[in-house]
Amino acid sequence: MVVKEEEMVLVTPGEVLGKATEVTAGKGAYVAKHNGLVYASLTGLLRTLSPPPDSPDQRATVEVTGHKAHGPVPEPGSVVIARVTKVMTRMASADIMCVGAKSVREKFSGIIRQQDVRATEIDKVDMHLSFRPGDIVRASVLSLGDARAYFLSTAKNDLGVVSAESTAGGTMVPISWTEMQCPLTGQIEQRKVAKVGS
Repeated sequence: MVVKEEEMVLVTPGEVLGKATEVTAGKGAYVAKHNGLVYASLTGLLRTLSPPPDSPDQRATVEVTGHKAHGPVPEPGSVVIARVTKVMTRMASADIMCVGAKSVREKFSGIIRQQDVRATEIDKVDMHLSFRPGDIVRASVLSLGDARAYFLSTAKNDLGVVSAESTAGGTMVPISWTEMQCPLTGQIEQRKVAKVGS
């Protein structure tokens, strides 16, 4: 591949890098299925790589190289571990701590919208009965959403709250899909619980 050095520019997450019909997404970039555009998924330098002459796909590849040593970056489809920071009526905010099994080095924010909490009875979801600030959740990345935050989903059995602390300070134990119990007081609290293990 040939790198066109003169085209290197600094880009940020969510910035449009081109159309998927004209370029392919390399490292640090992804294609949004709903509009066919290629976006940057991290802050760094944009590089355009020309395809080999004998390649059947003659689209150039765009990739973003981090401007500093960076760890893993959330991308659509990846599973992340995040800490809930704020719960509102229609969404919860979270700080992404791990992508897969690797911890992140940069700060990535996530949003779990009401319609992405579970797969059934979406209109009956109560965010305050699904998450509490401080909860550790396992979620999948849907897309890079608005305001530089990733849209996250917990709408699968193995996604949701994996660790939570009760008001008494104990680490709660899941007792059903929707409840966790404090081992210290026996108090039961509502959560969107993740199924752990097989």
